[in-house]
Amino acid sequence: MKVDPVVLSGKFIRLEPLSQEHVLGLSAAGMDPTIWRYMLYGELTSLEKMADWVNDILSRAAAGTDQPFVVVHLASGRLAGATRYMDIRPAHRSLEIGGTWYGAEFQRTAVNTEAKYLLLRHAFETLGCIRVQFKADSRNERSLRAIERIGAQREGLLRNHMILSDGTYRHSVYYSILDDEWPAVKARLEEKLAA
Repeated sequence: MKVDPVVLSGKFIRLEPLSQEHVLGLSAAGMDPTIWRYMLYGELTSLEKMADWVNDILSRAAAGTDQPFVVVHLASGRLAGATRYMDIRPAHRSLEIGGTWYGAEFQRTAVNTEAKYLLLRHAFETLGCIRVQFKADSRNERSLRAIERIGAQREGLLRNHMILSDGTYRHSVYYSILDDEWPAVKARLEEKLAA
């Protein structure tokens, strides 16, 4: 399983590999502090903080643990946010989809549904994954419901899993989709995207 940079295109969005050229567009999308409430990074509400975040994520990509994407909203041509493959484990044919965030105007739209569809399809049908996992802060009801809506199965809670930038102990809820579950999840997502 070799996870290389790739462009994934859909009807509403295009996923492109993250680069330094995306800092300005991501900074514009990430100005609302509520986006960052449950994220490990703290508030990325300045150009400088966004540039530092991009550098950090690109260093993870260089190390082979992550493959980051920007989410381009096709109708407006603007960056809606970012997402990535992370915790890439080729020997176990698994990875995580996470680190996902969107500007406020793109939340609760088809953007996230299509991004997850494109990433899952590529993971299962091209990369040959047998497992794709997700995790979210146990307090982040919006993210938990979004993960459940795509058809992922809840696996459990990791207590005091991480310490956020403000010192809060985060409990993480884990979910997964297995390769034999993908056909049903794919049909469900395609139905949502066609509505």
